[in-house]
Amino acid sequence: MKIVFMGTPEFAASILKAVCEAGHEVTAVYTQPDKPKGRSGALIAPPVKEYAESQGIPVYQPVKIKAPESVEVLKTIPADVYVVAAYGQILSQEILDIPKYGCINVHGSLLPEYRGAAPIQRSIANGESKTGVSIMKMDKGMDTGAVYSTVSFPILDTDNEDTIYLKMAETGAPELLKVLKDVEAGTAVAVPQDNDKATYAPPLSKEEGLIDFKKSARSIDCLVRGFLKWPTAYTTVNGKFLKVFETKVHDRLESVDTTDFEPGALIVTKRNVYVATGEGILELIEVQLEGKKRMGACDFVRGMHLAGGDFLGQ
Repeated sequence: MKIVFMGTPEFAASILKAVCEAGHEVTAVYTQPDKPKGRSGALIAPPVKEYAESQGIPVYQPVKIKAPESVEVLKTIPADVYVVAAYGQILSQEILDIPKYGCINVHGSLLPEYRGAAPIQRSIANGESKTGVSIMKMDKGMDTGAVYSTVSFPILDTDNEDTIYLKMAETGAPELLKVLKDVEAGTAVAVPQDNDKATYAPPLSKEEGLIDFKKSARSIDCLVRGFLKWPTAYTTVNGKFLKVFETKVHDRLESVDTTDFEPGALIVTKRNVYVATGEGILELIEVQLEGKKRMGACDFVRGMHLAGGDFLGQ
């Protein structure tokens, strides 16, 4: 089939690659505009754009795909179906009506759970035991369309945003190809969602990354793993921001009596750094102090001249 593909991050690039390798003709790719990165402000192309250009596929990056001029361009591009995977823009009904077979979305949750912009991040941060991919026929609602197929898999305690994206691509790509084959053959069946069971995953905010050490070690660890890319879990130390990239949960410590440590208090040994929480002990493994590079927690403590009993979050 002729396909217009819409997507932006690495996950979407993996889906696009699978579609191309399956022999479908991708007539155009739509992705978000390049974004400035770092202090230099150099523009960085989305992963989908990089892959598309390596394959000689025309790339479009409208700021607003629903703008009248963008829609008119879209109408000139031959396509039997539009495939959407983490594009980052909402499609209007006018766009949904353009292709012969409509628009198919690869969504990173088990719909109707976690409809919205951040299903992967929120499912991890909320401590869910499983997630998956839904292949959905898009309608004008926010992830409310009928579902062709779903594939589920567990969220392990070692999983984070990166590993779940990888699992999404590995399971979602072959499932999408099956659906495309059935759609072309006229045998695909899309089942309406049960709206009464819907939950939502709105866009993340910077404030949500702030760690509350009064919560349990497990809930904080889930936050760290779910918000790995952005906003990244963070706290403060001596008036500076401290990003936290990797942690580990401990019910208790064999070698240290942590009874009198209040939430947020550091527990420092020769080889490890821990923080007391409202329930359990959280080991800090990798962090990044404001203005510094990412580093091991022990190096951070030594560099800041911190000791057991000092507090984070104050």
